[in-house]
Amino acid sequence: MRVLDTFAGAGGFSLGFHLTGHYEIIGAIEFDKWAADTFKFNHPNSTVLVGDIQQYDKDFLLDAFPNKPDIILGGPPCQGFSIANRNAGDPADPRNSLFKEFIRLGQIFEPKIMIMENVPNLIKSRTHDKELVIDIIIKELRVLGYYVYHSILNATDYGIPQIRKRLIVVASKEPLNDPFPTPTHIINEAFPTLFGDNLKTTPTLWDAISDLPQIAACQGAEIMDYSSNPKTEFQKMMRGNSDKVYNHVAMRHSKRMIERFASMSCGNSINDVPDHLKPLKRNGNGEFSEKLYDQNNRRMFPDKPCHTIAASFYANFVHPFLNRNFTPREGARIQTFPDWFVFQGKPTVVSHKLLQREGRYEEKHLCQYNQIGNAVPPLLAKAIANNLFSQLTIKSQKECLYTATI
Repeated sequence: MRVLDTFAGAGGFSLGFHLTGHYEIIGAIEFDKWAADTFKFNHPNSTVLVGDIQQYDKDFLLDAFPNKPDIILGGPPCQGFSIANRNAGDPADPRNSLFKEFIRLGQIFEPKIMIMENVPNLIKSRTHDKELVIDIIIKELRVLGYYVYHSILNATDYGIPQIRKRLIVVASKEPLNDPFPTPTHIINEAFPTLFGDNLKTTPTLWDAISDLPQIAACQGAEIMDYSSNPKTEFQKMMRGNSDKVYNHVAMRHSKRMIERFASMSCGNSINDVPDHLKPLKRNGNGEFSEKLYDQNNRRMFPDKPCHTIAASFYANFVHPFLNRNFTPREGARIQTFPDWFVFQGKPTVVSHKLLQREGRYEEKHLCQYNQIGNAVPPLLAKAIANNLFSQLTIKSQKECLYTATI
């Protein structure tokens, strides 16, 4: 079946569908140029539209994708991202957000399935009129003729070495008996479940990255050789047929920051370092900052799944043994991007707020870290895709059997 990835970013969602071998990724729509470059580099046969989805009318989209997609994927921002004047409507209402563009694509292409992902908190969000946002989303999809299902999936349940929950909404033209995949993995520390004996152990952070070159701060390269053989099944899977390591460049930390990291044990954050190593105020003449963010610069445990890889993970986490933050490739491993998947654009950029304040809009792009942190973990998407394929295959077989019987 043909898949169109919208609000695609680097393409983690559609990559999972591609990895099953059952789907053809026909294209993507993405606003950011660097993220779109990444998608196109890794899916060279796909049509990638780079620009504002609101500017593409029906005829243009039908011409761009003449072989209509059977499945449309997307993670449209639904809350706090109004595309209209904030005073003209409730910004929490998804009908005032880019979600309405996702609905418009459903009207244009009439795909068999539409799948949306978003943050779990959306399930509790309400509009100013106290209506649940998820209820509005379900209603809008039902108007298009879909059966709608939603669930919060935990990445660790599907072999992803990361504690990450995502809201998944599946809309299907035909009813589905089991719209969401059954968990295949369990964390060691978790209490046994009814099906615990049949589950594999979720890989740890060290299971995911221990074979990558052990580089220090300021070291690494966009292309480099492996320095050791894979040590785990997860690492073998991530390497695939790749003979190189891509995007493995460490941050250029100052001597003082390296000393700060050296003082930290696993589980420690910036709040736990000695006072003389705590952050200084910007332009503060050596004064210490009064604001410390506990989520910043936390040293990860090697023997547990990593915390959620966010768009700013270059500042969130410290390597379990080395005195530096994660590289893009380490983040990509934790997100389950295979090693052959190459990210385009610069590893980091200047603060987007600063670029906007100074009017440097041409430099405002999603860097490698942003692209990786924003993505749906490909192995989570693969689990969703495999489950849908089995659901649709079983349904098709039953229909064929019924027709033959008649």
